[in-house]
Amino acid sequence: MSTSDPRGAVLRSDYGELVREIRRRGLLHPRPAFYARLGALALAALAVLVLVLFLLRDSWWALLLAPAFGVVSAQIAFLSHDAAHRQIVRSRRLTTALCLTLGNLLNGLSYGWWTAKHDAHHAHPNDLESDPDVAAGVFVFGADQAGERRGGPAWMTRHQAALFFPLLTLEGFNLRAEGVRALLRPGIAHRSAEGLLLFVHLVLYLALVVSALTWLQAIVFVVVHQAVLGVYLGCSFAPSHKGMPVPTAEEAADPLLRQVICSRNIRGGPFIDLALGGLNLQIEHHLFPNMPRPNLRLARPVVRQHCQERGIAYAETTLLASYRLALGHLHQVGLAVRGPSAPRKKATP
Repeated sequence: MSTSDPRGAVLRSDYGELVREIRRRGLLHPRPAFYARLGALALAALAVLVLVLFLLRDSWWALLLAPAFGVVSAQIAFLSHDAAHRQIVRSRRLTTALCLTLGNLLNGLSYGWWTAKHDAHHAHPNDLESDPDVAAGVFVFGADQAGERRGGPAWMTRHQAALFFPLLTLEGFNLRAEGVRALLRPGIAHRSAEGLLLFVHLVLYLALVVSALTWLQAIVFVVVHQAVLGVYLGCSFAPSHKGMPVPTAEEAADPLLRQVICSRNIRGGPFIDLALGGLNLQIEHHLFPNMPRPNLRLARPVVRQHCQERGIAYAETTLLASYRLALGHLHQVGLAVRGPSAPRKKATP
């Protein structure tokens, strides 16, 4: 399929050719052994943290473990993300069991709610109308969205770049609340099982902190744990799309262009892969969502060469630069908010 870039040149994406080459290299096969090792490490880390928490019973020193709990929770969330994309196993039943265990039971996050939201994001990246990750909410990502803000939301939008990281501290709580709200409405498969597992997670989590800490320590521990989790997840997902273009109609119709043009890779080695759960290789992940995490780096030179040969922009930058770009975009969008005395735009009949 072909389309045109903004300068009028015709772009040939040849997506089918790329898919055939990736399949020829065997990069789409699940990697259960890799994920078994990674999952064992995450669960072992969680068990050690729980043990040390009890060893430090009723001590304020135990609060130093809260950030570590946040990091481990994020790593478990990455495993759940990969399982939902069937990177671990292809079986639908085993995938559901893994996601309910990793997401609902261990992290208190609704698998069904997240899957519906994430599938919509993958299908329509950076589409202001269809991608829930850039829908107008606490943050807005388009000038038209910002232009409709009034009152308190307008003030927040004008300062959203400065508020980005502070507000991420609430994201852990928000993810749980959104999952619960979704389960209160019909439409999610395994709704009863999800609700039960979320309840079991809550009981076990509260029992853990209350039995190991005083009530005041427990409250502080929960706040710090969830704040670190929210910031970690936000800092892992935000660099990949924020500040990237909104696809044109022609680009959105092409399966390669709508993923590559709207995504950004983060340079780095194995540590970055582990720290960001493979989301640093966002271009390859969006092109091949069911590609196992360790194979993304193997696919990267193939995808990059494919794009370069066809004149398709392939965005890569450092982690810090990606935050500057994302925050710069949020700042520019915030400037589109009208002042309090600006007249309202008349509705179009």
